[in-house]
Amino acid sequence: MPTQLGGDFAGNGRKFAIAAARFNSAIVERLIEGALDTLARHGVADADITVVRVPGAWELPLVVRRLADTKRFDAVIALGCVIRGETPHFDYVAGESAKGLGVVGLTFPVINGVLTCDTTDQAHARSGLKAGNKGADAALAALEQVNVLRAIGGAHG
Repeated sequence: MPTQLGGDFAGNGRKFAIAAARFNSAIVERLIEGALDTLARHGVADADITVVRVPGAWELPLVVRRLADTKRFDAVIALGCVIRGETPHFDYVAGESAKGLGVVGLTFPVINGVLTCDTTDQAHARSGLKAGNKGADAALAALEQVNVLRAIGGAHG
């Protein structure tokens, strides 16, 4: 039988940063609450979580890179919300935010919890009103990613 590795959701002793956009704050605040609640439920101490506020989703990649570079955290969770409007601005902000987070994520555990929604109703639904809380989902993904990397070993193990 082949060796199988995976990650669990144990958070004891793990350290996380949450980089959160201020833009669309009513939605993002609920994402943060969901992430914090999930991390706490899985054993992460309040003292092991740092929340950093940034203006918007566009600014997330640079701050996430700086947080990763400190080597103080096991992973960074990026939270934000971009809602489609009448101009192509949505496409640029959402695309470049995802691209920047992806670049950092190639060398450090980064979870992209930035909502990209067509409507405000969709954003509210995904931040805890109807379709679960994507901040909580991002925190679970961060826990699992950190633990699977530890199971593999190496730089982030």
